[in-house]
Amino acid sequence: MDSQIKGVSTGTTILAVTFNGGVIIGSDSRASIGGSYVSSKTINKLIQVHDRIFCCIAGSLADAQAVTKAAKFQISFHSIQMESPPLVKAAASVLKELCYNNKEELQAGFITAGWDRKKGPQVYTVALGGMLLSQPFTIGGSGSTYIYGYADAKYKPDMSKEECLQFATNALALAMGRDNVSGGVAHLVVITEEGVEHMVIPGDKLPKFHDE
Repeated sequence: MDSQIKGVSTGTTILAVTFNGGVIIGSDSRASIGGSYVSSKTINKLIQVHDRIFCCIAGSLADAQAVTKAAKFQISFHSIQMESPPLVKAAASVLKELCYNNKEELQAGFITAGWDRKKGPQVYTVALGGMLLSQPFTIGGSGSTYIYGYADAKYKPDMSKEECLQFATNALALAMGRDNVSGGVAHLVVITEEGVEHMVIPGDKLPKFHDE
C-alpha cells in the first residue's frame, strides 16, 4: 500500500473578516503535497481578481489557479460591459458558477472578499460543489479546525482596523502553530474604499501563545 501513489492532499489556513469600513483577507504561505511533503513555504494564496476584490484558496493549488484565472477574465469582461467596477457579490458568483459547473473535477474552495460602493465590505464563501454563502467573517482550510473556538470567542462586529488586524494575525498564528501543513509567513490584505494594502508578517514575528 505504501508504494501506491497517493492523491494530492494540501493544507492551508485562510480567513476573511469585515471591520468598520473595510475587510481583511489573510492566509498562511505553505503548500504541501501528499500531506507530508512541503513543496513551498512562500506561496501567496491571496489572488487579486479585481481592484478591490480578492479571493483566497484552499485545496488543490492547480484547480484553484485554473479557476481564478478564468474568473479574473470573466470579471474584467463584466466590468467593461457594465462600465463600472464589479460588485463583490458578482465576483463571488462567477467563482460559484465555475465551481458548480465543474464540481466533479475540482477539489478547491474559495473565500472572496472585497469592497464596493453598493454594499461596502463583504465576505463570501464558495465551498466545494459551488455553494455561495455571505458571512461577516469566515475561516477555512485544514488549519481552521484549530481556531473555531478562538474565532467565535474573539470576533465582534464593527471592529476597528487595528482590532481586526490583531484578530486575523492571532488566528493565523494559532492555526500555523498547531496545524503541521499550515505555516510559513502570514499574508494579509486590507481592502477599503481608499484602496488595498498588502502586509507580510514573517513566521518569527507572529505572536506566540505556547512554548515551542
